[in-house]
Amino acid sequence: MSGNLVGLFQNMRTVLCVCPCCGELVRASDLHLSYRGKATKTWLDEYDKAVMSLDEKEAKFEGEEDEIRQKAIERGRQQVVERACSCLDSKIACYNYNPYDIKALFHPVDFVVFNGLNSEALEDVTFLTRARRGDEVQKSLKSAIESKSYDWKVARVTEESGVEYE
Repeated sequence: MSGNLVGLFQNMRTVLCVCPCCGELVRASDLHLSYRGKATKTWLDEYDKAVMSLDEKEAKFEGEEDEIRQKAIERGRQQVVERACSCLDSKIACYNYNPYDIKALFHPVDFVVFNGLNSEALEDVTFLTRARRGDEVQKSLKSAIESKSYDWKVARVTEESGVEYE
């Protein structure tokens, strides 16, 4: 069958036509045939239309992809805050701290809150602990803070596992 089709196209080179517009002699195989009537749609037309629609949607998505991802990241971050707050002790949650600002120590205090650290600017540092009667370590920590007996030091671990203080 394919041999017959190739032969048909080869024979079209031998068929000559006269152009009705300019009067030139042309081969039938060189013609670009068209007609004004409406062509019957085939499955291939529907397929081409679906492919073009998909290509357009992909191009639109590629243009909006970064924005969609950023919105999804922001929604996820908000959900983390809401879910973490729901897991916090109700006494801690009532302070409305950002869960990203809360760091666990467990001893001598349970948590340190760097309030505002993950938003705009650090507002204050708060120590949170469960009330333990007679805990001398907590009492001494509270006393040191109240009497302003604290200092800021930076210690860096060197590559040789030593510690350097600034």
